[in-house]
Amino acid sequence: MSKARVIVLSVVHQGLTKAEVAKKYNVSWQWVHTLVTRYNAGGLEAVEPRSSRPASNPRQLSPTTAAAIISLRHELVAQGLDAGPITIAWHLERQGQHVPSVSSIRRVLLGAGLVPPEPKKRPKASLQRFEADQPNEMWQSDFTHWHLADGSDVEIINWLDDHSRFLLAMVVHRRITGRIVIETFTDCVNAFGLPASTLTDNGVVYTTRLIGGRNGFEHLLASLGVIQKNGQPSHPQTQGKIERFHQTLKKWLTEQPPAATIEQLQGQLDNFRELYNEHRPHRGAHRQTPGTAYRATPKATARSRGSIHYRVRFDNVDQFGKMTLRHAGVLRHLGIGNQHAGAKALLLIDAEMVTVTDLSTGEILSQHHIDESKNYWRNQLRQPGRWPR
Repeated sequence: MSKARVIVLSVVHQGLTKAEVAKKYNVSWQWVHTLVTRYNAGGLEAVEPRSSRPASNPRQLSPTTAAAIISLRHELVAQGLDAGPITIAWHLERQGQHVPSVSSIRRVLLGAGLVPPEPKKRPKASLQRFEADQPNEMWQSDFTHWHLADGSDVEIINWLDDHSRFLLAMVVHRRITGRIVIETFTDCVNAFGLPASTLTDNGVVYTTRLIGGRNGFEHLLASLGVIQKNGQPSHPQTQGKIERFHQTLKKWLTEQPPAATIEQLQGQLDNFRELYNEHRPHRGAHRQTPGTAYRATPKATARSRGSIHYRVRFDNVDQFGKMTLRHAGVLRHLGIGNQHAGAKALLLIDAEMVTVTDLSTGEILSQHHIDESKNYWRNQLRQPGRWPR
């Protein structure tokens, strides 16, 4: 029997005064009086402890807000997009609705059984997080595998700005080659300017430093004054942002109709790029869209070159040691040198100069000033009239 019931029975049935009962059970006279009053109104059940919970809570979410949270969760999941509390808060704000705290949104999702249990993760304090201070300070790149409707494998190469998570380019091919790396990088440079540095893994399309020598991409970066960074072998955490992006991409693609062709898949990727950059918040960009974060801060630049438009071409030096290049609608002739006949070459063309490098060795074979008044552009690395012996 509870103490409250004993106190009431001592007054009602034993005939003790309230003061005597208060002294006996070491409580106040007012408390004994309260318990007896409750007993007279509702019997012994009424003297049991009552809940201290308030009858109403002004901060409690309205049913309308809770329903909007659950609806957004289902909608975002169905689209293959992130549907966490922070993202839901961002969408509520964009829709002009009341935005509760992130913890309140999380409680609604938990109460509705919409949060699946996850394995225990490493504490965030154990991670060393790095983020570039400016857009174009560092671009990350990697490629990932996907499949078409018939099950055939394709590869998707991505370029991502480290500071803002802005998706610079996303292109699908049957197989990613060194030439595609150079072409997609150059397209990004022409659209967004030169980065100060790049960060990739050690795939041979990005670097051949582990097997000796340099590949075409490495020589291109060196010629542009762009610092090249590579992660440690077997340590993908260094490129964590691009690796995490691949998870987001594949989650979205899984919810789309399987593409039958590379062209159809590229169309889906173009749609996702617009959605990712401009219409969804990113936690790493402080709940801004990557596009907003990319445009909000002055951009870094490479060490030695400014804002120049680049064009890349691949060709072979002919048997006479020459190459041709169409410029301003006219076919120009470039003198490379007889000793380089048959060499596979990379041509880097900007507003003033054409630089020709050997794709296999990275050696600069020739440089040519762009002169629209002439159809033959000589090799500026060689003195006129002097031929190698």
